Amino acid sequence: MSKLLEVKNLKKLFPIKSSWLEPVRYVHAVDDISFTINKGETFGLVGESGCGKTTVGRTVIRLYEPTSGQIIYDGKDITQGDMLPYRRKMQIIFQDPYASLDPRMTVGDIIAEAMDIHRLSGTKSERDEKIHNLLTLVGLSPEHGSRYPHEFSGGQRQRIGIARALAVRP
Repeated sequence: MSKLLEVKNLKKLFPIKSSWLEPVRYVHAVDDISFTINKGETFGLVGESGCGKTTVGRTVIRLYEPTSGQIIYDGKDITQGDMLPYRRKMQIIFQDPYASLDPRMTVGDIIAEAMDIHRLSGTKSERDEKIHNLLTLVGLSPEHGSRYPHEFSGGQRQRIGIARALAVRP
């Protein structure tokens, strides 16, 4: 099997605010983690609450810039530089569906946002059909596209997050 993602010695430090008299201190949120995910492989990152799993994910897709280490996607080092070509290929489903969905956007607009950014939606009718298909795929009704996140349960919100991640066919 060939490697899809290789993470080598990844570190993410966050500075702690202190007074101007004290030296800058850091929280070691991710400290020297390495792993490989092969094409076609399922990978799980498991640990206690607060141990840095989400920070690893956010750093790998560069929502957070890594402090050090290397991220190699399909043989290309993506640790620095433009991530736009890779954003469509790598999606994250956030753990907290309450905090990850914009309450001012309809479910349909939330799902379509990445499709619009990557110009995958085509005409309005094609866009709407894709949204309806995604909602059905995750076990929701196509009519749910016109509703807002606060109208859904936690499990339904998680399904919306999954539909959003699948919208760009990562």
